[in-house]
Amino acid sequence: MQHRSIAVIRAPEFELGLEMARSVARAGIKLIEITWNSDRPAHLIATLRQELTDCTIGAGTLITQAQFTEAISADAQFLFSPHCDPDLISRAKTLGIPIVPGALTPTEIITAWQAGANSVKVFPVHSLGGASYIRSLQAPLHGIPLIPTGGVSIENSAEFLKAGAIALGLSSELFLPSLIHDRNWDGLHDRAKALINQLAPYCH
Repeated sequence: MQHRSIAVIRAPEFELGLEMARSVARAGIKLIEITWNSDRPAHLIATLRQELTDCTIGAGTLITQAQFTEAISADAQFLFSPHCDPDLISRAKTLGIPIVPGALTPTEIITAWQAGANSVKVFPVHSLGGASYIRSLQAPLHGIPLIPTGGVSIENSAEFLKAGAIALGLSSELFLPSLIHDRNWDGLHDRAKALINQLAPYCH
């Protein structure tokens, strides 16, 4: 995969969400997820789709059918959920939109994959050992593509790819609250660049 990092934006204000996305996009991150507990997430996705045309903009933290419908209407290019809902997975597959449900245990991961998920979000990965847990899943799960989140940092990001993850999701570990509070977009850009540099050996 050429792009391995997903910037997960949880924006309490619409304008903050725009600046967060612009900063990481400027650094070279191409996969941006807007969580549904952001301020006006549908409008944010639609706006970023128009502005950041070289990025892939998706929706995350989708729990209900109504949220799913709004995300589709906003032109989200991929969908993440914190749980496995076979109905949502089936609907996404029918529409041809990649969907990544959340799971944690081997049973949950296999259930999501058998329901038709494109890949599976392992969340919160830190609760079961981080990269070592991803590594331990590789043999028994026969190559199910895993995207760990919740405990992935710039510093440990490469370890997850070494362990077999196909991509990573970073939220507060990338978007440090202090940087967002201070509107320090150059600082955020530098963190995003550092992440890209860490993962560069694994992107092709």
